[in-house]
Amino acid sequence: MLFRQLFDTTSSTYTYLIGDEEQGMALLIDPVAEKVERDLSLLRELGLSLTHVLDTHVHADHVTASGLLRARTGAKVVGGAAGAPCADLHVQHGDTLRVGAFNFQVLGTPGHTDDSVSYLLGDRVFTGDALLIRGNGRTDFQNGNAGTLYDSITRVLFSLPDETLVYPAHDYKGMTVTTIGEEKRHNPRVAGRSREGFIQLMNSLGLPKPKLIDVAVPANRACGLVRPDGAHESLTH
Repeated sequence: MLFRQLFDTTSSTYTYLIGDEEQGMALLIDPVAEKVERDLSLLRELGLSLTHVLDTHVHADHVTASGLLRARTGAKVVGGAAGAPCADLHVQHGDTLRVGAFNFQVLGTPGHTDDSVSYLLGDRVFTGDALLIRGNGRTDFQNGNAGTLYDSITRVLFSLPDETLVYPAHDYKGMTVTTIGEEKRHNPRVAGRSREGFIQLMNSLGLPKPKLIDVAVPANRACGLVRPDGAHESLTH
């Protein structure tokens, strides 16, 4: 397995490339629209064809590249069942997503948003914004719910083996990876905190509205192909 962790400095978003060199195929998780050329260039250099694009949820802080990549490569777009209607394949908790030689287990991890899913591949899990490194996604928009997120983290993600590597969709402090065991012990939002305490904490954060939410959410429900003026983006640029 070929694995690359890519970063967008503007939105602090991680995009993950997973490739099978024997089959010459690859997938991307949570790609960013402004990084399409970077990602396609890397795929060409590695001699890989993009077959699938996986979004963990409808993002509010950047525009997904899923629709552009589908138009450029023919890749299938995958997302949560409650997420973007434009996805080619909607997945939910308990599904197995087979991409080439890879079998992803789909974990329903709502709470940050109602459509959030995580993708488990062997010894690593891609958690989107549900579980971050020493943190978690906010719960005050897109049908977010603090109690639901606590359940997703403690009952679903924390049921994975402690050594499972956690790759989130964002990091703002220069961290790149963590483990389930580390987050059980050291995540200040969750470790040693009751469900009620977590709900109280999340409801008292008082965070400002994401700058791009009014643009990003409608765009991402259209796989990134809607501009702020409501027109559709070109499928070739």
